Amino acid sequence: MRSSLRFVSVAAIASMLAAVPGSAQKTTGPVERYEMDVATASGFAAMAAGGRGVGSMMGMMFGGGPDGKVARTLELRLGSNQTPTAPPVKADHFFLPQAKLGKSVPLLGPEPGKPREREDGNEMPRDFERPKGRLLLFWGCGAKAGPGQPVIIDFAKVAAGQMPPNLFTTTVPRIREVMASNSKSYASWPNSKSSKQPSSGSSLLGAHRIAGNVGPEINFTLAQDYMPGLNASTTMQGDGSVMIRWNQLVPATGYVAWAFGGMDRGSAGGDMVWWTSSNAREFGGGLWDWLPPSTVAGLVAKKVVMPPSQTSCAIPAEVKKASGEMMIGNLNAFGPEANFSYPPKPAGNAVWNIDWTAKVRFRSHTMLMIGADFGGMGGSGSSSTPAEPAKKKKCKGPLGIPLPDGAC
Repeated sequence: MRSSLRFVSVAAIASMLAAVPGSAQKTTGPVERYEMDVATASGFAAMAAGGRGVGSMMGMMFGGGPDGKVARTLELRLGSNQTPTAPPVKADHFFLPQAKLGKSVPLLGPEPGKPREREDGNEMPRDFERPKGRLLLFWGCGAKAGPGQPVIIDFAKVAAGQMPPNLFTTTVPRIREVMASNSKSYASWPNSKSSKQPSSGSSLLGAHRIAGNVGPEINFTLAQDYMPGLNASTTMQGDGSVMIRWNQLVPATGYVAWAFGGMDRGSAGGDMVWWTSSNAREFGGGLWDWLPPSTVAGLVAKKVVMPPSQTSCAIPAEVKKASGEMMIGNLNAFGPEANFSYPPKPAGNAVWNIDWTAKVRFRSHTMLMIGADFGGMGGSGSSSTPAEPAKKKKCKGPLGIPLPDGAC
């Protein structure tokens, strides 16, 4: 079943609230909506953010070390219900010096003639090739796999170009409030003109200003900075399971882990193995992304996401056995959110004419190799502690399915 991913804009929410019977205050706007996704990446994920020395890269592949570097990344999106005063659509995000991004970074509209990528994350890649073999799905923390596992998807029985049934989550949406598809004018960063991410030691604390040609100037002050990096390690257990341990992040609202592996079955094709820490069979969607604290709290209650107090999770022995010698492991720590709007909400029943809204979302994620042995440098029996986070880079896994950020 293909995932049903829903996206709700702030403008739509405001309109719905204005129409609710008994709601005294009506709203208009916002004219502009701004979304700022802030990530910290460590381990193998940080490796994707920039060039590293061989020794540093090997360390990060196994989660890194306490002194390891973290990578910090930003994604900026501006949507407006107005057309530009003078095309094309453009804007600038102005930073304080501690952001280490120069005076500003340019947000640009979609390139003319260039096909737009789907924004709901609910499609196969354009160059998708029908995979061979099978996909084995496992879920839940524990030494042994739960009942009914694995669920096996035989790709020989899946129509070419179609997403395998029951693959992605249907209950955890990938939330994007600002998109080209719901904006009359749209601009984003990174883009073809500018894409260099912030360097180590940078900070987002303080004043931010966004000025462009599609609406009023946006100003807000951030009191929340980049999340700390995740330090994760894996250890083989005597029962064949793999224990993942990590440091508790004070800003985290919850955690989710997943792992990929596979084995060759000769003429029968290969087996790809996909495991998630969720107690329910929930894969993909917003679990690879940013999620609001309120959404995460609900998922923690349903045991889809691990609580912020949890710092370990066992990958079942059956998962490791089916995956062969090595797996790619991932851990996502959902973080806080900061919301701003202008002008301030008026008292009483006065109409609230919203000029702009801004949302800043935070997360920390890490990636490490599980079970590899590069001449004794780490491996399934080692217990290394990771580095810190990096930038989002979309790529395909062996199934032709997009992998999590920084997975390539």
